[in-house]
Amino acid sequence: MKILFEDDYLFIINKLNNVLVHHSHYARNITSLSIEQLIEQKFGEKYHLVHRLDYKTSGVLMLVKKKEFIKDFQQLFLKNEIEKQYIAVVRGFINSEIEIITPVKHPETKVYKEAETKCIPLASIETDIPVQPYSKSRYSLVKLKPKTGRIHQLRIHMNKISHPIVGDYKYGDRFHNRMFESELHLDNLFLHAYQLKFKHPFTNKELAIKAPLPKNWDILFEKFNWKLT
Repeated sequence: MKILFEDDYLFIINKLNNVLVHHSHYARNITSLSIEQLIEQKFGEKYHLVHRLDYKTSGVLMLVKKKEFIKDFQQLFLKNEIEKQYIAVVRGFINSEIEIITPVKHPETKVYKEAETKCIPLASIETDIPVQPYSKSRYSLVKLKPKTGRIHQLRIHMNKISHPIVGDYKYGDRFHNRMFESELHLDNLFLHAYQLKFKHPFTNKELAIKAPLPKNWDILFEKFNWKLT
């Protein structure tokens, strides 16, 4: 858990893949320590989550140091006053920006809510590695900018436009997931919360906090000759 930013109000870390942010009924089968528990164990302080990241998603995660600060920072998300940027690897070629506007169903309440995501292409590649039913395979590196914050929004939206995120076993393509595991020896979800950009509600400073990509992305970038610019 690398610390990306800290002040008297805020604590921002780079979350690893396959770490739970907090225990809930939805994640009842995961018994490992959560981010909340790990931070309290490491620093002897109880910090409070402002937002969430999926268990398998890595990247920027914000917590506050006192309970009374939660509302002020949550308002940034509720009022769309915080810019969220994710990086993802998806199946297929994406050659132009795509605006995805389609409702997302909550996994527990089954209620649909409006959701909006912008997808921006960064790089693409065609490999000679066959993936059923094709003799080759194609992938794109994209930047995702969600304007709403629904559960699994990015994963659902990318699947909706037939460009599922690699490593996503719930909404993705199992053949491409298996290829990444067997041929490239990479088994993580390729979705990373790359940056949070916002105006600090207490200090009024403009902040842009970036989280470096996990090491397994470096392996992929070397194989695909990609760079994040």
